[in-house]
Amino acid sequence: MKKEDKILVSEHIAALIKEYAHFYVTDITALDSEKTSALRRRCFKDGIKLVVVKNKLLIKALESLETDYSPLYPTLKGNSALMLCQTGNVPAKLIKEVGAKEGVPALKSACVEECFYIGPDQLETLVHVKSKNDLIGDVIALLQSPAKNVVSALQSGGNILHGVLKTLAEKEN
Repeated sequence: MKKEDKILVSEHIAALIKEYAHFYVTDITALDSEKTSALRRRCFKDGIKLVVVKNKLLIKALESLETDYSPLYPTLKGNSALMLCQTGNVPAKLIKEVGAKEGVPALKSACVEECFYIGPDQLETLVHVKSKNDLIGDVIALLQSPAKNVVSALQSGGNILHGVLKTLAEKEN
């Protein structure tokens, strides 16, 4: 490959990484063409972009970005494929599901919610990672819970008070 072509490919990879919030580096070498096509279809269905990359070009692309991705560099050996997506745990769930049947794809590393996960032992952690929006929703629900309890208590107390007053009024008659 010519130097100009390598630069263009590296820039394209960098643009993809900027476009998507999260990415996983996986190894899909053990898949034959039929299984690779099935994996690509599944990725497309789940909103994941699957791109096979050369490690040197991926390193060049990562170096050109503002974030320091150097913790991922040791995992970039052998064949690598990028799984890019907007939701952090979707590729992990796919890898876990498909990997249980095929043993592939294998997780090498991931960058999810601005954190690095290195090694296949991090897969279970990645499956349970919540997105920023999910965490915000959880916090809002926790903040609303005491207010809902107060309103509920006031409403139930009002019904009880009304019942007591009604009973007292009927006794006087």
